[in-house]
Amino acid sequence: MIQAVIADDVQILRQGLRAILSQDPEIQVTGLAANGKEAFECCQKQQPDVVLMDMRMPEFDGSWGISAIKKAFPQVKILVLTTFDDQETVDAAVRSGADGYILKEMEDDQVIQSVKAVCAGIQVFGGGVFEGIRRQMTAPGGGKCRGIVPGAVTPRERDIMRCVARGMDNKEIAAELYLAEGTVRNNISRLLYKLKLKDRTQLAVFAVKNQMD
Repeated sequence: MIQAVIADDVQILRQGLRAILSQDPEIQVTGLAANGKEAFECCQKQQPDVVLMDMRMPEFDGSWGISAIKKAFPQVKILVLTTFDDQETVDAAVRSGADGYILKEMEDDQVIQSVKAVCAGIQVFGGGVFEGIRRQMTAPGGGKCRGIVPGAVTPRERDIMRCVARGMDNKEIAAELYLAEGTVRNNISRLLYKLKLKDRTQLAVFAVKNQMD
């Protein structure tokens, strides 16, 4: 059972999101919060699996809440769910430690699947959000990663990185490349170590910046 907290300053949206998530028998909403501080307090009391976090809230916004929660409870996944997809807001969420970023315009089932994916350790970024990251990384002056030689990556690793950049999970990559799921998982772990990256999001960004996608 996935335990979730919803943080949004609009009460009707909190209630609506709770109704959406409650459609799935594998998700239980255990707390509602009106800002980042209340979300943090819910985590103190309940230590949920995931927090759905709006970014723009009064007093203690999403960035504050994400940073505070990740510092005290790094195991809690945070999925930003907001109406804003401007680069400044996306950057603030990623810098604060968000595990995913989707927009409120998504269909109900997509929101549910995003919650499940984030809880499974998959970084989730809505299509438009990821395209914004892609444009930023490939824009003039964006540059490529310093101190890393793309040639040090094997052809198989390059194929896996391309799939990661497309937002595919391990099972999908395994099917795409005709590999065992464990082989994909091991290759990704080896890539993170080799390239000195922290997670799949950084690996995807690396792939885009080095034009491996």
